[in-house]
Amino acid sequence: MRLRTVLATVTASLAAATCLSAAGPANAGQSNACSPSVSIDRFSDALDKTTYEGTFVGNFSALAVDRDGSLAAVSDRSALFSLDRETLAPRAVVPLADESGAALDSEGLVVDRDGTRLISSETEPSVRRYSRDGKILDRLPVPDELLVAPAGRAVSNGTFEGLTLLPGGRTLLASMEYALNGDSAGLVRFQTWQRTRTAGGHFELGAQYAYRTDTGLGVPEVQATPDGRLLVLERGFTSGVGNTVRLYLADPRRATDTSGVENLTDPTGQDGVRLIKKTLLADIAACPSLGATAKQPQPNPLLDNIEGMTITGRTNARLKVLLVSDDNQNAVQTTRFYSLRVRI
Repeated sequence: MRLRTVLATVTASLAAATCLSAAGPANAGQSNACSPSVSIDRFSDALDKTTYEGTFVGNFSALAVDRDGSLAAVSDRSALFSLDRETLAPRAVVPLADESGAALDSEGLVVDRDGTRLISSETEPSVRRYSRDGKILDRLPVPDELLVAPAGRAVSNGTFEGLTLLPGGRTLLASMEYALNGDSAGLVRFQTWQRTRTAGGHFELGAQYAYRTDTGLGVPEVQATPDGRLLVLERGFTSGVGNTVRLYLADPRRATDTSGVENLTDPTGQDGVRLIKKTLLADIAACPSLGATAKQPQPNPLLDNIEGMTITGRTNARLKVLLVSDDNQNAVQTTRFYSLRVRI
């Protein structure tokens, strides 16, 4: 599909979504609040099942704000997109690969201060630094126990999903999606790296923390807030019922370094281990649907497989947060963007 066509489609869809979020029979006179802390402004399905320069636009697993204000979006099918921040229209796409040229299961994305891209893949798992044109510049070390079994103790398709750079730019954090073999179910590890002072700003291994998810949920994304806390998405899926997606505020600043703890066995925190504290901000199922439709059963038709998140700004003491769903290139799922306002 040509860019002109995509732009026209996106503009029309955004206009419709904005109208639905502001008024209409379904929510006239009602608030767009999802909870006391979170409200939804609009959603957009404009990019659902579209292509750009021969590449499927979807499978989105992470978002980031680029240095020029545009959006960077990574798909788990080894594609890095540049999107217009206002219309969402694709501007460019760059293929990604590992050192041997093989495709990645790319899941997390950070635009570093020099414009390079830090991208996690849950295949091994790994974190690599890429240039804007997709050239590998660096690869970060990963603790042995976080590698997928049998090399380590991680479960396949349950490793590095979220990736974020903490305020100050010296600490990088990646969230595992699920617990390691030998750890209690629901206790996932967050790994950090510290930027070195060497040329090129390489990262070395830092502390590791434990986070407890709600029963049956995993962690698809984390984003650092300006004060050093974290927005954490928790997500799950039940066949015939649909998705569960919850947004938490988490504080790792007083959590215990668990890099030397072989097994996390107590979901409430074992002796000497302080878990990352979390506070529920919103269950996305409680948001107004804004006229959204779902292609399969959902607790709220607004819901889909939400996987990516970035903070795009702040207004009136609230963060502007953009979410995106991963449609898995599946006919019964939707590529959907959600614009939230979050008070922390």
